[in-house]
Amino acid sequence: MERQDEDGEEAGGARDRASRRAVASGALIATGLLFLVAAATEGVNFWLVVAIPVAVAAAAIAVGERVQARRVKKLVAAGRRLAIVEALLANIPDPVVMVDRRAIVREVNGAARELLPGLRLGHPLSFALRAPQVLDGVEEALRTGERVRIEYAERVPTERVFEVLIGPLDLETDRPGGDAVEVGPLPREQSLVLYFRDLTSARRLETMRVDFVANVSHELRTPLSSLLGFVETLQGPARNDAAARERFLEIMRVQAQRMSRLIDDLLSLSRIELRAHVAPQTPLDVGAVTRQMLDTLAPLARERGVEIVFEAPPQPALIAGERDELLRVVENLVENAVKYGDGGGRVEVGVARRPSEAGEIVRLAVRDYGPGIAPEHVPRLTERFYRVDVAASREKGGTGLGLAIVKHIVARHRGRLTIESTPGEGALFAADFPALAAEAARTPAVSAE
Repeated sequence: MERQDEDGEEAGGARDRASRRAVASGALIATGLLFLVAAATEGVNFWLVVAIPVAVAAAAIAVGERVQARRVKKLVAAGRRLAIVEALLANIPDPVVMVDRRAIVREVNGAARELLPGLRLGHPLSFALRAPQVLDGVEEALRTGERVRIEYAERVPTERVFEVLIGPLDLETDRPGGDAVEVGPLPREQSLVLYFRDLTSARRLETMRVDFVANVSHELRTPLSSLLGFVETLQGPARNDAAARERFLEIMRVQAQRMSRLIDDLLSLSRIELRAHVAPQTPLDVGAVTRQMLDTLAPLARERGVEIVFEAPPQPALIAGERDELLRVVENLVENAVKYGDGGGRVEVGVARRPSEAGEIVRLAVRDYGPGIAPEHVPRLTERFYRVDVAASREKGGTGLGLAIVKHIVARHRGRLTIESTPGEGALFAADFPALAAEAARTPAVSAE
């Protein structure tokens, strides 16, 4: 804005010089009129001749001082307003760019420099922004003087979507009871402000919601269709067939349970996401919670011929956690290992304290020795409704939400979930939680009972 200040000073100086010239001209005219009057009256009053020019000169001096004082006041006010504008720009988190009528960059904030590293003051906007639709919007706003709304997408280095609001900038305002305050020459030269609003997160969320609704509809439609088909069969051809009726009723029971599990998992996921920003604060022994859930899952392991081996340190492995959610993590990880890794006949569960770059952590690890998971599937295992084998998952009662629930619970506990697998060698699922500090660990832990 330095050039704007210089131009403003030049304009103000020209106005002052014009005011002084007008006062001097008035003094000369008044003196000339005085002599004409004196000549017409055939006499000249000496004191009158002297007094009037002196009075006119004094008036000129007074007017000059008043003009100078007004100018100083305007410059001070303009400087304050410019400082406020610059401070506002610096603290706006979204990118903001100001250009003149030639689309030359006049001012930018830090966010704009991060988005468009090529921005340079005094250079055309097109040098840094290669978006024809935005540049066309700038031309339209300059031509019409109206606000323009443009949407464009960045592809490099990552895909991002922006809404650009382009509007004229008016830096001349009238204060109540005062003169208009000008900031540089901008009121006489059209300028624009470009405000970049990042829509990337909103668009991704919209896509996720659409996919989520589609997946839920699909998951519910299948068992509902089965139930309707069997009801129609029982009302028709199998009305009097006792054997078919028993078989169909059992299938209907399984499908109803599947829908019930799906709804329960959806509700659990919604509750976890609702509290994702609130970290648990209760001291909790991961080893005790894990041992309790393993006792509950022991019948399922015996039924499938799987041995569960548990290893934990003798001292409590304390974290800040929520008991019910941690039980759900252990349940989902161990149940998946038993169901999908049953070919190995063994599941190892371990709880241990260990150091890390971020400090000491408590690791809950579940390893199976089943068929393993292909590398292309591993990154997507925690997505909602993602299954490596859809048919096998449904046959074993899976909803496709178990690992998504685990991921969100671990994230709420400010932890990290890692998955490692080699086809033919099984899989390792590990949840790392921040361990409680020594002073926090002295607080009595919540019992797993």
